[in-house]
Amino acid sequence: MARMKDLYVKDVAPALMKKFSYKSVMQIPKLEKIVVNVGCGEARDNQKMIDAIMTDLKAITGQKPVVCKAKKSVANFKLREGMNIGAKVTLRGDRMYEFLDRLFNVALPRVRDFRGINPNGFDGRGNYNMGLREQLIFPEIEYDKIDKVRGMDICFVTTANTDEEARELLTLMGAPFTK
Repeated sequence: MARMKDLYVKDVAPALMKKFSYKSVMQIPKLEKIVVNVGCGEARDNQKMIDAIMTDLKAITGQKPVVCKAKKSVANFKLREGMNIGAKVTLRGDRMYEFLDRLFNVALPRVRDFRGINPNGFDGRGNYNMGLREQLIFPEIEYDKIDKVRGMDICFVTTANTDEEARELLTLMGAPFTK
């Protein structure tokens, strides 16, 4: 877990300082938080799905998830305001670096036909979003104990001002972007 944090301090920060010629060390972009989100529309009918999602997220991240509720009522989706429709976890500090390490070095290489993650997932302000199709790529999830294969969204929030700075930060931290 301390490996990624040490990597940032020893290798990533000096490399970014040199490449973008920052005047102060406070300008160097860093990873602020990672948000892991699982949305499940079918959960409005079945409360046990939310429990299964929360169990999976807790195993993957090592932190208790928060239930997400619908903000608006949508008649076409048979959705009412306040219904449980997903769960999310916000990781910071040591847990964030531990999750990042496991994601890049253990989970993503287990994806079938993996060639790298899409480099176009940046939002213009230095944050990166990616989606996973199944939770089975994490070694903490046992295949026999899941009820349904679910995907998840992972958002990397950085202090970088531009996409170029954020891409360089994540690349130096080990993100396997496609060429």
